[in-house]
Amino acid sequence: MTFNDLFRFALGSLGGHRLRTALSLLGMVIGVAAVVALTALGEGARRYVIEQFASIGTNLLIVVPGKTETTGLPGMVGGMPNELTLLDARALDRQIPEIDKVAPLVVGTDDASFGARRRQVAVVGSTWEFEEVRKLSVARGEFLPKADLQRGRPVVVLGLKVAQELFPGGEEPVGRIVRIGGWRMRVIGVLAPRGVQLGMNLDDVVIVPVVTAMKMFDRRSLFRIFVQVHGSAGLEATKQKVLRLLAERHDGTEDVTVLTQDALVATFSQILAALTLAVGAIAAISLSVAGIGIMNVMLVAVAERTREIGLLRAVGAGRRQVLVVFLTEAALLSAAGGLLGLAVGWLSIEILVQVFPALPASPPVWAVGAALALSFGVGLLFGWLPARRAARLDPVLALVSR
Repeated sequence: MTFNDLFRFALGSLGGHRLRTALSLLGMVIGVAAVVALTALGEGARRYVIEQFASIGTNLLIVVPGKTETTGLPGMVGGMPNELTLLDARALDRQIPEIDKVAPLVVGTDDASFGARRRQVAVVGSTWEFEEVRKLSVARGEFLPKADLQRGRPVVVLGLKVAQELFPGGEEPVGRIVRIGGWRMRVIGVLAPRGVQLGMNLDDVVIVPVVTAMKMFDRRSLFRIFVQVHGSAGLEATKQKVLRLLAERHDGTEDVTVLTQDALVATFSQILAALTLAVGAIAAISLSVAGIGIMNVMLVAVAERTREIGLLRAVGAGRRQVLVVFLTEAALLSAAGGLLGLAVGWLSIEILVQVFPALPASPPVWAVGAALALSFGVGLLFGWLPARRAARLDPVLALVSR
């Protein structure tokens, strides 16, 4: 019996029971599509995080108050015997030559209003360096002025969405006076569209001088300090210098955490890669269920085709040939289900990307290969028992059975 004979025989047998074949295919399609779609979502989340960090450069340090070794999470009150201050930021800028720019950060929320229009916004207090450290650009006007760190002018830079809502209809916001909380401030610029970056929607913020923000929210400490290192300087060596300098300023206590961009990216990447593998494994369980469905279909086929098997044995087909015939049917079912499932999974991901274009979801190559190999393997594995049973039938008893 040639391969073409086997293929046509198996195809004819499956076509003779279309409903049963379709139901078996459906189980395999769902299993493979689930593996492809879920791993694509996990991989898309990993790429999104990496792109977010890459969008703000590759030479960034983030100084966070609190020590992770003593508190478990940076910024928790129990690990802050000393606060991060503007003087700390100034010392970093002046005493470590490897540092290019230092951008202190204060964050709060308040109402922004112009005339009768009012909305709640995130208020970011920083300096002119924040524009370069976070890779921002100004669409109209200018960014915060290069002033002394201790001076706080009543000026504000609006995010694009805030500007559009406070000044609808194409009104020019630059030069106008708005209220941020109880403060009157002159608009000096509008940010270019940027979207969400590191969890902050930069289109929906207002940026004011850091001293002004500290007065607005009655703060003495900073939320973070962003440190941009010269391109030729080593991040790890500069990180150690930052830790030593701040420890000296804080009475010899190392009470801050310095996060490097590479470390954050590696950590998030490992977590999301493990999550992708986990959800893929969970989805793969459905393939075993589909395999059981194939086994049931094949067992029913053996029971219904007993006389046909007897006839094959009577005309000279050996046990091995009968085994191969039924394994071919199982392989066709699993292969067709795997390919259809791959197509369905890929189509669902394409639709998702159209709805959420910010998520670069695409299935990893290993997941596609694993899903197809697993579907084919499961089909053969669960098709073995019915095929073995068919091959062991006695030809005489098979011919006289009803």
